[in-house]
Amino acid sequence: MAGRNEDTLDHLSLLGNQNTKYKFEYAPEILEPIDNLHTRDYFVKFNCPEFTSLCPQTGQPDFATIYLSFIPDKTLVESKSLKLYLFSFRNHGDFHEDVVNIIMNDLIKLMDPRYIEVWGKFTPRGGLSIDPYTNYGKPGTKYEEMASYRMMNHDLNPETITNR
Repeated sequence: MAGRNEDTLDHLSLLGNQNTKYKFEYAPEILEPIDNLHTRDYFVKFNCPEFTSLCPQTGQPDFATIYLSFIPDKTLVESKSLKLYLFSFRNHGDFHEDVVNIIMNDLIKLMDPRYIEVWGKFTPRGGLSIDPYTNYGKPGTKYEEMASYRMMNHDLNPETITNR
């Protein structure tokens, strides 16, 4: 395999587009799939350290780092579309727990991954930080078992938090 060519990328509307429009309201339609050219298991990890959304009650901004990890099946998410999708939460009002589940559900719908997890590390407001974690493994596969195991152990060795 020598790599991708224009024919395999012709359906992408955002990558390389110099006239990018930034949506300020939740926009899952922005997400664009690309073919996974590899059949082996491997993790893809995205970290978004500048994620923002709004509190649905007060309208105050919530800041977080969103960690996305997945084992793709036949489809990946194109990274520029993912950036614009995450940016679209900028004026979206939802609780932290809802945000991570919405992101995961949209990515499952787009990619149908073997396994996926989303972890939001929200900065404190009022002296309290909230770090919701969710995951999913394809039912009836080893990935479903993996999801169960990782859910039970996801915070077994918590990281040292120095930035909040």
